[in-house]
Amino acid sequence: MTQNPETQPPSGLPASVDVVVVGAGIVGLAHAALAADRGLSVLVIDRDHRAVGASIRNFGHCCITAQTGDLYELATAGRKHWLDFSARAGYWSTESGAVVVARTATELRVLQELGERREPGQIVLLSAAQTLARLGRTGTNPAPIEDAPTAGISTEGAPAEDTAPDQSAGVVGGAWLRDDLRVDPRTTVAQLAAWLDQQQDAAVRWNTSALGFAAGTTRTARVQTSRGDVEADHVFVCVGHDVDLLFPEVAAEHRIDRCSLQMAAAEAPGGLELAPAVLTATSMLRYGAFVELPSAPALQAQVQAEDPELLDIGANVMFTQRPDGTLLLGDSHAYQKTADPFLAESTTDLLLDRIQGVLGVENLTVTERWQGIYASSDVGPLLVADIRQGVTAVSVTAGIGMTVSFGLAERNINALP
Repeated sequence: MTQNPETQPPSGLPASVDVVVVGAGIVGLAHAALAADRGLSVLVIDRDHRAVGASIRNFGHCCITAQTGDLYELATAGRKHWLDFSARAGYWSTESGAVVVARTATELRVLQELGERREPGQIVLLSAAQTLARLGRTGTNPAPIEDAPTAGISTEGAPAEDTAPDQSAGVVGGAWLRDDLRVDPRTTVAQLAAWLDQQQDAAVRWNTSALGFAAGTTRTARVQTSRGDVEADHVFVCVGHDVDLLFPEVAAEHRIDRCSLQMAAAEAPGGLELAPAVLTATSMLRYGAFVELPSAPALQAQVQAEDPELLDIGANVMFTQRPDGTLLLGDSHAYQKTADPFLAESTTDLLLDRIQGVLGVENLTVTERWQGIYASSDVGPLLVADIRQGVTAVSVTAGIGMTVSFGLAERNINALP
């Protein structure tokens, strides 16, 4: 179909398919796309008229490099699928990586330690001048929080005069994370869903709610929906933070909360063209590959001493740029069973101030503000739970759904009989 999902007339559902996916966010669509690639018939249903959840409210950043352990394996495995389906479904993607900005010696030390653990070329240490160039900056910004290191920064292919930190710019160096990807969060899920709906033996049906699950008569499981029953050999329920609405006992056992966050969009200052995602010290406090490094406790103590307000709001000061030039800015983190819908202007002001400092600009023009919500758990970052025979609940219970979606889907689809 080529129509906008909101204009499509209600349509009937097939009586049975090989795989039903409940939820048309990126996790659900990744399962559906890989199931279809395996030659299985697929139906995706979603209660909304179009995607409006976590999959469109994020940075569009596949943060592959900063994962560790099993999550790193999933992120790496999914990378090829992000690029493959970009070519096939037509959504925008870029292999521009990410830049982590270091404004102190401690931050730089964390980046150096991670670089030492990874294969050559995956993490490229940058001089201050190179970091500023990646940010599209030619001027200066406020002074660093602490004295910059006196030694030169090890860089790849940088001129000798570029290896000394530029203390006047408030940046002592940085790192480029080669393997990270970016997509446009506002358009990717819709384009992938539309493409999937055009494939033989695949369909996406909006405004269709899952009401219950039971044993099937001709297939293993039956999904009771607001438009009738559908039977399938397997059902993947990928409803993100709303697991508790369908399976409250499973959500309670996995201790799932809703993480709410504040984000904003702004006009790019002065025609800024920013290829990579941009991360900062607070990003290094949130992603596993950084957190497990020897210097991570020192970084935590430094931020606590120098900028405790950021920790108070659970900040991850970072930003990306959409293809239309808009900057996506964020973000904060708060955890509840039911998210408070109200946004605190002080939180947005704090995030904007710190991002303006990184960019070396004043008074970014904000065009939008919104609340993101995703599933979070202190039990673990993934929920894959068998509800009954042929029915599996799948949720990424950390803020990395875009990053691990295709890798997790590949694992689950490959496990089907």
